[in-house]
Amino acid sequence: MAGRITKSEDQLRPDPRYGDKVISKFVNCIMLGGRKTAAEGCLYGAFDMIDGRLQKERPEGLPADAIGVFHQALENVKPNVEVRSKRVGGANYQVPVPVTQRRRQALAFRWLIQAARSEKGRPMAQRLAKEFWDAARNEGKAVSVREQTHRMAEANRAFAHFAR
Repeated sequence: MAGRITKSEDQLRPDPRYGDKVISKFVNCIMLGGRKTAAEGCLYGAFDMIDGRLQKERPEGLPADAIGVFHQALENVKPNVEVRSKRVGGANYQVPVPVTQRRRQALAFRWLIQAARSEKGRPMAQRLAKEFWDAARNEGKAVSVREQTHRMAEANRAFAHFAR
């Protein structure tokens, strides 16, 4: 059943260090094989590295703490539109459609994690910290995926009338 409302949002507990449900959800997305403590360690390590970098340098336009950098990175990666395949009269069209708030967050999480995992040779905490830092400054792999998605939707704007 599509669009079914579940209680998963109500059951989600805020993370223990910052009391933020978005961070808790992100930890659940990072987690592999049920190893939640390891996932929390990676994320908190990334936040500590970002805090250390913020102490050394005060870049223009970035928040003062790691949580602010994380949330700004998330906002910069969230897409507004995406293309969906629609079959009309024997032809498939890539139709641009607006993205719901839940899917925007899920896509942003997925793109940030994929970008961090694609880098090899360094600990996951360092890769996450680099990706958050870059995304907060509108750079990096996750932001380029968002830009590519927006370009695809813009290129197929002529088929927007097929959306329903």
